[in-house]
Amino acid sequence: MKRIANFTTVASIFWVLLPSIARTQTAPELCQGPYFTEEQGKTFLAQNRPQSLADWEKRAEQIRDNILEGGELKALPPTPNSKLITHSRKEMAGYTVENVAFESVGGYWVTGNLYRPLHQKGPFAAVLCTHGHLRNAAESRVHQQMQYRCGNLARMGAVVLAIDMIGYGDSPQCDHKIPKAFKLQSINSRRALDVLLALPDIDPARVAVTGESGGGTQTFMLTALDPRVKVAVPVVMVSAHFFGGCVCESGMPVHKKGAFQTNNVEIAALAAPRPMLIVSDGDDWTKHNPTVEFPHLQHIYGLYGKTVNIENAHFAAEKHDYGPSKRAAMYRFLAKHLRLDLSKVTQADGSIDESAVRLLSKEELTVFDAAHPRPASAVMGDEGVSALLK
Repeated sequence: MKRIANFTTVASIFWVLLPSIARTQTAPELCQGPYFTEEQGKTFLAQNRPQSLADWEKRAEQIRDNILEGGELKALPPTPNSKLITHSRKEMAGYTVENVAFESVGGYWVTGNLYRPLHQKGPFAAVLCTHGHLRNAAESRVHQQMQYRCGNLARMGAVVLAIDMIGYGDSPQCDHKIPKAFKLQSINSRRALDVLLALPDIDPARVAVTGESGGGTQTFMLTALDPRVKVAVPVVMVSAHFFGGCVCESGMPVHKKGAFQTNNVEIAALAAPRPMLIVSDGDDWTKHNPTVEFPHLQHIYGLYGKTVNIENAHFAAEKHDYGPSKRAAMYRFLAKHLRLDLSKVTQADGSIDESAVRLLSKEELTVFDAAHPRPASAVMGDEGVSALLK
């Protein structure tokens, strides 16, 4: 009887623990933050160095498929047929700015600003600008770093769309860190390209995306998944050992599934052979770009015979931002590959001059306010927005 009692006790405990065991077994395999050590990241790249173009393209297909599956992006929600909201057009020195919003998923509105060249004839290049996780979430899209690059790219001859991260700026429909933030932001980025390419006088052969930090993740993820992106400039983000510290970057199983493992360098390499500039600094996880990440990317581009299309602008004495020197490197790279007019932002000595852009206030760039209310159909709250993604 004692043995039976013990068996009964063990069985009872098993049935109580079964739900938690099942959850553990089915938990997503996430690679977050500094998932590798620096040495492990370097070793991983060495162990996964493709020996031929065929080897790389086979692995590239696996990497891309895992992102689509892990990010639940193989079957996207229907594209809403709502119109682009645009208002408050402002004429500046060589460009215009409008406050815009578009529906990415039925009930969710992406907010941003559209910068256009003034007194220039198209067709124009198009640039999508994403931002990182600034401490002041309300001002991220309207921060001077964003306004300078968007305004000056427009002066150079590009139509530029700057968008908010979810939960940032004009996008308070849900918290930024909902469980499927990666999925929603990926959809938002792809719909943003839809919006840009639907505008008149856009050249689909000259489309770029650039962003810093978490916006850098959005940059190389979108480039990896969407061939409409022809040029990419991810800033202070591409790392062999750091996988993104926010749920919007690594909160879904896009890096690992069972025995399969990748990292952000391999994901960034999915841009090949399209032109890409990776921008790095000496004070964050990109500090080894010149000796670790960039050589690996060069090797992959070399398999296509296109090493001329991959560049690294490294600023060893700088920190984690999208500051003036990083923007200058981006202007020169995009001018070369998008055929933009660099003279619009260049002084006689060849230095970059951004002073023609006048910084606007947050209120001037806000999309939804008392005069322009958010559509009544907008779904509010984490639960409601999450339900839109099922």
